[in-house]
Amino acid sequence: MPLPYRGRGSRLASSRGASTSVHSPRRAGRGAPSSSHALRLTRRRHSSEQVPPGPEPQADFRSGKWLQEHAGGDARDSQQTARAGMGSRHRICSQEEVVIPCDSDNDSGSVDLQLSNLEDIKKDPSSLELTDSDIFDITGLSQESFIYSYRHLTQQGPDNEANVERLIQSIQEVFNGELQSEFEKLTFLRSLSSLSQTLPYDETTESFIHSHITDIVHVLNCLYRQTFQAFSEMLQSLVVKDPHLENLDTIFKQMDPWLQSTKDHERERATASMAQVLKCLSRHLSLKLPLRFQRLGHFVALMALLCGDSVTEVAEEAAEGMHCLLHVTLRLKCTIYDKKNHPNLRRAMKKCQELLELYSIKQFYSCPFKIAQIFEAFLNSNELFQFVMTTLDGLENLKHPCTQKSAGELLITMVKNAESRFEKVPEIMGVICARLSIISQPRVRRQIINTVSLFISRPKYTDIVIGHLLCHPVPYDRHLAELWRTLEVELPSTTWILWRLLRKLQKCHNEPTHEKMAYVAVAATDALYEVFVGNRLQAATFRLFPQLLMTLLIQIHHSIGLTMSDVAVPSGLYTEQEMSSEVTPLCFAIQATKSLLLRTLCWQEFNIMEKNKGWTLLEGKECHLQGVSLLANALLERNHLLAHKVMYLLVPLLNRGNDKHKLTSAGFFVELLQSPVARRLPSIYSIVRLKDWLHHGNRVFKFLALRGLRYLIKHQDMREDIRSLLPCILDLLCETDEKIVLLAIQILLQLVGTMDFTTLTAMMKTLFTLFGDVRSDVHRLSMTLFGASIKSVKYTEKKGVENQVLDSLVPLLLYSQDENDAVAEESRQVLTICAQFLKWKLPQEVYCKDPWYISPSEAGTVCKFFGKKCQGKVNLLAQTLMFSKNAKLPIRRAAVLFVGLLLKYVDCSELRTKGTDWIENEIISMDLHLQPGFCGHLDLKALLHDPEPSLCIIASQALFRVQKVGAEPDPRQSIAG
Repeated sequence: MPLPYRGRGSRLASSRGASTSVHSPRRAGRGAPSSSHALRLTRRRHSSEQVPPGPEPQADFRSGKWLQEHAGGDARDSQQTARAGMGSRHRICSQEEVVIPCDSDNDSGSVDLQLSNLEDIKKDPSSLELTDSDIFDITGLSQESFIYSYRHLTQQGPDNEANVERLIQSIQEVFNGELQSEFEKLTFLRSLSSLSQTLPYDETTESFIHSHITDIVHVLNCLYRQTFQAFSEMLQSLVVKDPHLENLDTIFKQMDPWLQSTKDHERERATASMAQVLKCLSRHLSLKLPLRFQRLGHFVALMALLCGDSVTEVAEEAAEGMHCLLHVTLRLKCTIYDKKNHPNLRRAMKKCQELLELYSIKQFYSCPFKIAQIFEAFLNSNELFQFVMTTLDGLENLKHPCTQKSAGELLITMVKNAESRFEKVPEIMGVICARLSIISQPRVRRQIINTVSLFISRPKYTDIVIGHLLCHPVPYDRHLAELWRTLEVELPSTTWILWRLLRKLQKCHNEPTHEKMAYVAVAATDALYEVFVGNRLQAATFRLFPQLLMTLLIQIHHSIGLTMSDVAVPSGLYTEQEMSSEVTPLCFAIQATKSLLLRTLCWQEFNIMEKNKGWTLLEGKECHLQGVSLLANALLERNHLLAHKVMYLLVPLLNRGNDKHKLTSAGFFVELLQSPVARRLPSIYSIVRLKDWLHHGNRVFKFLALRGLRYLIKHQDMREDIRSLLPCILDLLCETDEKIVLLAIQILLQLVGTMDFTTLTAMMKTLFTLFGDVRSDVHRLSMTLFGASIKSVKYTEKKGVENQVLDSLVPLLLYSQDENDAVAEESRQVLTICAQFLKWKLPQEVYCKDPWYISPSEAGTVCKFFGKKCQGKVNLLAQTLMFSKNAKLPIRRAAVLFVGLLLKYVDCSELRTKGTDWIENEIISMDLHLQPGFCGHLDLKALLHDPEPSLCIIASQALFRVQKVGAEPDPRQSIAG
């Protein structure tokens, strides 16, 4: 009976079924076992060529039907397909891949042929022990000619032509007969292989092969089907003989690379084989403890991926196998767990039953969502990990869009349903982050990022995922930046995720400032920036705005002046790249703060910061708090609702963290005390806290305390509490920090009307020492407060401060000549207050803004007025001489001029009695309050050598008048004489 064949219509001889070799596909290197000797021989022997395609009847590997259909159908089509395939030499090359065996020196047999007839093997195992001597018994094929054909294929001659004829005759006999035994099959292959070696030089061989190409392909495909059938029967026999899960594990390890092959035909036959194995195992499974099946999760995921394969036959076979695998898994889990005490298993079984009743097997297993939904309940944590890793592998390596889509749906569904049963999340995140850099397809990238989103949204895994993502180099590459920016999280989870990321940064602010900055702080700051730019967590950003803003401002404070060398970078993190010197912790913090303002629609605040160089202020070591104050005032002005939220947030945070944390928080909080809402705060959170800062060892806290008190004092109901702080505030007048003194004076100006007499006089004495302070603002405001103090003195207490008022006249009068117009104007104003207190009416010349040396007559009028008014009350001459050594030229000049003019209006008899030497050249010490900048020792003659000409001239004039007064006789002595 002629051998049936399919011609070009063979499905498994097509692009998916060409190679009969059992070589490992591209994944064989990952876990595939080493090949047997026969397997290696088969690999070396086979190569591929192409023939034209033909019709593709449906294959069915499951019940032997495939073989039966093709045994009958192929015979009918063989002659037509043969004629169609022999048109020309060019028709040989087409889309179908077939096996053209090549010779091998030492092959003792083919694995494909050894497995082709399992029954023959069982009956006569020795039939496989074929040697080269067996082949030479064939009629017309001697050992010499066989060896000759191997060693002298490139030589032409009568002997070689005879060998070719014998080989052709041997092959033609096969075309007319039927291959029965393994020996005949092997002989045919060797003859064909030997004949093919003569193609380069023998026209007879070329003509024969070209004219019989269809017959050759047909015979080889029969051989393939028998080999495949034998292989399937062998696997099934192994399962039936020993139906334990360990065998399935072993078989799966061997078949794994083939199931994941990129070649359709390899994947198809591997899937069909596994379907048959699973079908046998589901019928004969023996569940004896201990049960060992180490790769169940990987197996389930791989079969589920194959259910969505782009090749219809693969998908159908996988569906059949998946159905059997479900039964095996159910029996396995029911054996391990008690259904009554395992509600998840009982619930999963019920759901499985419901779904299978609604859908056919094909419908059910074509939906990855349903597959993952069922198997999720049956897999333990380690199996779930295997499932996810295999699915991730499928996302990367399976090129067809349908398969990638299935893999993505499987992955997301499993992660969503398994919820908190994963234990190796860091490992999963590691694989995902590594895959992102090599996956370019947008759909696949989206599915992977969605998987991260699912994990990060589960409270159990949020910190784990965030912690892993923060262990990457900053600035993040485009792949991790995309991940942070495109997180897809349900609204209820957004706040939780952003809060946990924020907490990673906040915890770093509790560390001592002298240590290196934690790398997590820099990474978390960069992550926040990426999240703000992506704006997927917008609702959470608005909700957590106060916490986010303050944490980033604190991070800016911590980052000032630092480089990445000041950060505790984990070892090995930057092994492949050098960190740019432009990358600093501060740049990340500033970027994140800017993006936060923009994403929360704080456009006006952002503009104010830019116009007033607020970002530069924030970056400065000495001016950081100025930038904080500017931003706080901008927020209070433009968005008072957000400002109030920040204020209430800061109340419990002001005493937490290290000094930089406290200072930034305090700086922002103090500015918000300008709001009317601040009066609602309990005193323990406002005035009491500010009082503590007044006694703080850090001057910055004292400054902030005074600034806060200045804002609160405008509320009348708070003044009484603030008044209790007067002694502490008065002490701050002696501080060297100008800002502290100015703020203290401003507060005292608000409270001066409520002071008792003792406090008032003590304050006036302190203020008098600040007259002439080199800090012009301190000088001016001290005079202002002095004048306000005079105004607040009660009528009955005037006598107690009169001497202080009189002692202030000369300083105020001389400082009206100050080069600083504001100081000079304030001096005249306070001088007027003093005159009103003394009930004097000052001459108009006092208010002249021109220097006295320009208008000597006006200066004389002033000197005459004060000389007469103060006679017997104040030693004007001695007081004025104290200012002749003032650091400011205008004050020295006015003092010397005033001395010269004042001699006309003082009691000359007293001068004659004491003499004028003490004015001219005696170095004296005055029992008066010495001014800052004065040495306390006066020498009028020394002024004659002053480098300033105007002062020398005025000093000489004053000295002349002094000498003149000293030289004149006493009128009383002349009369008596």
